[in-house]
Amino acid sequence: MVTLDLGGWGAILIYNGHQKEISGNNPSTTNNIMEMTAVIEALKLLKEKCDITIHSDSAYVVNCFVQGWIENWQKNNWKTADKKPVKNKELWQEMINLLNKHVYKFVKVKGHSDNELNNRCDYLATNAIKSLENI
Repeated sequence: MVTLDLGGWGAILIYNGHQKEISGNNPSTTNNIMEMTAVIEALKLLKEKCDITIHSDSAYVVNCFVQGWIENWQKNNWKTADKKPVKNKELWQEMINLLNKHVYKFVKVKGHSDNELNNRCDYLATNAIKSLENI
C-alpha cells in the first residue's frame, strides 16, 4: 500500500555561472513521484541539446539509469524483474523522452548532508509543501 501525502520538489539549473531555481508541489503524491518530477520539470526548461549532469539524492531515480533498470523495464514491456508493472511508468516514459534530447549522466549525492545545492533543493521542496499547507 502506498500512502499519498503532501509533496514538494525543488531543482536548481546551473549554466555558465547562472542559476535558476524551480519548485512545485502536489497535494496527493509520493516521495518518488516528487523526485522524478524535479528532474522532469528541470529537463522541460532546456531549450536546446545539452551535455547535462543530473545530481540527485534519490537512489530510485539515479539507480534506474546508472544500474540499467530502465533498459530492462523497457525490454520487459514495463515489467520489473519479478514481473510486476513498473510504478510511475508514465513519468519514466516522459523522463526518457526528455533525456533523449540530451547527452546526460546521473550522479548520486548524499541526502541531508553538507551538499549545499542538495540542501537548497530540499529547502525549495519544503517551502513548496508549506504553500499547500496554508491553503
